[in-house]
Amino acid sequence: MSHKRIALLFSGQGAQTVGMGRDLAAHFPQAAELFFKADALLGYPLSKIAWTGPEEELTQTRHCQPALYVHGLACLAALRSLTGHFPVHAVAGLSLGEFTAHAAAGTFDFATGLRLVAQRGTFMQEACDATEGGMAAMIGGTEEEVLALAEGTDVDVANFNSPGQIVLSGKKGHIAEAVASARESGIRMAKPLNVAGAYHSRLMQPAAVKLGAVLAEAQFHAPQHKVFCNFEAAPVSDPADIRRTLEAQVTGSVRWTHTMERLVDEEHCDLFLELGPGGILSGLLGRTRKGVHCLSVFDTATLAAAASAIQSA
Repeated sequence: MSHKRIALLFSGQGAQTVGMGRDLAAHFPQAAELFFKADALLGYPLSKIAWTGPEEELTQTRHCQPALYVHGLACLAALRSLTGHFPVHAVAGLSLGEFTAHAAAGTFDFATGLRLVAQRGTFMQEACDATEGGMAAMIGGTEEEVLALAEGTDVDVANFNSPGQIVLSGKKGHIAEAVASARESGIRMAKPLNVAGAYHSRLMQPAAVKLGAVLAEAQFHAPQHKVFCNFEAAPVSDPADIRRTLEAQVTGSVRWTHTMERLVDEEHCDLFLELGPGGILSGLLGRTRKGVHCLSVFDTATLAAAASAIQSA
C-alpha cells in the first residue's frame, strides 16, 4: 500500500460541468447511491441537473454547490471501492469544497453536509440577488500590489489562488474601477469573472450570519484526517473552530496558495488527488509548487489512473 503522503483536494464553484458523475454512477453503485440519496434528501432531481443540465440550472449557486459536494464524495467512494481504505494524510477544499473535505474526513455525515451545503448555496444566492456585486481575477501581480489595489478601490480579496492569480470581490462599480486601474498598479491583466455576485466579500455578510446559525445546530465530530481551512490556511480539528472557520470563509479570503504551500512544504504531501471536474486545482497547484504529482479524478478513466497511482505508490 501507499508510502506516499496523500492529500485529497475538493473542487469549488466554477468547476461544475454538465454530465459530471454520470459515468461514475453507471459503473459504481457506491457513486450512484450518493446521487440518489441526495435527490431524496433535497426533494428535487439533483442527479438529473448534474448529468443532463441544462447548464443554466446547474450553474445556479443553489444547485451547483450540492452537485459539486455529491460529485466529490462519489469520486472518493468509487476510488475506495477500487483501492480499499487507503491512508490519507490531509484534505482541503476550495471554498464550497471545504465542506466536501470535512465530509470526507468524517467531521459530519453525508446528509448533514448536504443539508449545510444546500443552505449555504441558497443563502449565498439570496445575498447575490440582494446586492450588485462582481469579481475579477488579477493575473501577474504580487500580493502587495493586489492588496494595495483592493484597498484603493474598496473591494475585498476573495481568493489567493496561486502566485500571480488573485481574485477581487465587491460592488460592481468598485470591481470595474479595480479592473480599469490594474495596469497602473503593476498588474499584468485583469479579467472580470462571469459570476452571480461578490463571493468571499463583505457583501456576503447576510449569508455568513444565516450559515452560522445552521452550523451551530449541526452535529460535528473531530475529523479523522487533517483538514486545512481556507480562512487561516491551517488545520482545524476542534468542532467549535471548524464552525467558526466555515462561517468566516463566506466573507473571508480563500487562502488557497498558502494552503498548498503548507501541504507540500510542511506536511510533505507528495501525491495529490483532485476529486472534482475540470482539473482546476491541479493547475493551481502546478503554478504554486512546480512538479508536485497531482491527479484529477472525475470519471471512470481518471479514477482508474488514480487507483493505479495509489496502489503503486
